[in-house]
Amino acid sequence: MYLLNRLWFGSARVTEKMDSSIAQGLDDDTPALGQQFAQFGAGCFWSVELAFQRVAGVTKTEVGYSQGLLHNPRYQDVCSATTRHSEVVRLQYDPKECSYETLLDAFWAKHDPTTLNRQGNDVGTQYRSGIYYYTPEQEKAARESLEQQQKKLNRKIVTEILPAKKFYRAEEYHQQYLEKGGRFGCKQSSSKGCNDPIRCYG
Repeated sequence: MYLLNRLWFGSARVTEKMDSSIAQGLDDDTPALGQQFAQFGAGCFWSVELAFQRVAGVTKTEVGYSQGLLHNPRYQDVCSATTRHSEVVRLQYDPKECSYETLLDAFWAKHDPTTLNRQGNDVGTQYRSGIYYYTPEQEKAARESLEQQQKKLNRKIVTEILPAKKFYRAEEYHQQYLEKGGRFGCKQSSSKGCNDPIRCYG
């Protein structure tokens, strides 16, 4: 079986595929001085990133993959539906200018948290709804926020709330994708407070 895997995937990919312990480790990156990390999954990460770029107090956004089993995944790995990764946005924010609760509000407003592994036409486990916390305080706020949101909805929220696992930054062309123009070369504003409708693919 191992020989077949070597022939099919190549020895380097097999080694990475087998080492899920690394991928399942906590995100041990360090935010900039005075900043905090937050991480969310809410469907295709392109439009989710733009929504958070517009939030005052958010100082940096990156899209990537987390919560999966494969070390150093590529986009095609994630799209294979075999690695269990979620498309996520990891952001840095200044807690003096932006509360975690404000980020949670933006998260709920951006997507439908009642559709399992789906947002609109995007279907698959990579599009699941998730809040991935870095601190006990974030976990508490997330769970309280979910309870509040559930009272407003007549369908069950399926959002997962889990510790932030190792973050793998997506390929460069995915970063700030809609701000740069998306598929159709139509740039969308990332200005703070912008309320323009977000076109999911540009």
